[in-house]
Amino acid sequence: MGHQHVMDAAKGRMVRHFGELDRAVILMDPALPDSVQEGLEKVTGRTVARLDASSTQEPGQPVILVGPALPDSLRNGQLLWFHSTNAGIDALLASGAWPQSALLTRTVGRMSERIAQYVLTWILAECQTVPSFLEQQQRAQWRRIPSELAAGQLALVYGAGRIGERVAAFLRGCGIRTMNVARTARTLPDGQEVVTAETADALLGRARWVVSALPLTAGTENYFGAVRFGAMRGATFLNTGRGAGVDLAALAEALDEGTVRAAVLDVLREEPAAPDAPVWRLPRTVVTSHSAGITAPDDVCTDFALCWDELRAGRTPALAVDPSRGY
Repeated sequence: MGHQHVMDAAKGRMVRHFGELDRAVILMDPALPDSVQEGLEKVTGRTVARLDASSTQEPGQPVILVGPALPDSLRNGQLLWFHSTNAGIDALLASGAWPQSALLTRTVGRMSERIAQYVLTWILAECQTVPSFLEQQQRAQWRRIPSELAAGQLALVYGAGRIGERVAAFLRGCGIRTMNVARTARTLPDGQEVVTAETADALLGRARWVVSALPLTAGTENYFGAVRFGAMRGATFLNTGRGAGVDLAALAEALDEGTVRAAVLDVLREEPAAPDAPVWRLPRTVVTSHSAGITAPDDVCTDFALCWDELRAGRTPALAVDPSRGY
């Protein structure tokens, strides 16, 4: 989603926000650490209370809430602004109707850097055959294993938001030919071209790595299924976006047939995966526990501060989300 669209979608809500920030009560999820409370109070110069059964507001008093989830009791016109402590907001929007007049912002922090580092780590580990050397270590075996150069090979990164852009930048730093993929073609601030899915899909057979950094929307559920996996010719697939964006049955078939060489899955449709879940038995697949981009308390405070300052200056926050689009 372009920043301009977010601004247009939020324009009708901004007049309310500018006028009511000063009289809003600021609450935070009780599970958040004390450091977040201290950080929020430093940013706002106001008392920040933990949301619990004893939380009280004056009748009609607007509420600002910081946390991972929005309780049903605040899904009404009283909510002025909800700042999510997560980057992904699909679960938040799926859990109930979003209050039409409320602003929604999200936390990105250094998550894009963490996820980019995660993707690059697994790609380089594959090129250096790290899993094979670890297996040899267990057997006390000495055998030379040739490495693979990453430079010059093609990576398709589906998603051109902050995370997708950062992933691509890290990969290009190692000489990997990298393309970001989005709904519309455009040029990024660093001069890199973003291509459409139609263009990228035609290149799946030439890609060495395919990375998903897509959010979950109606248009991205099972986005990677039989058609896209079947078009690959030995690519390694890495998912750092959303678990529901992948058809695991189609991935299993592609791994069996060899169109997908290997897979690294940080996110799954159902988390945590049960010990007997089929995903644990996928060949040449590593599952990590939704750990690629864990949000730190500093990330929450930093991004809340950015949004707070932009609102105080009369601007729509860059981290604003359009609830109707889901990102």
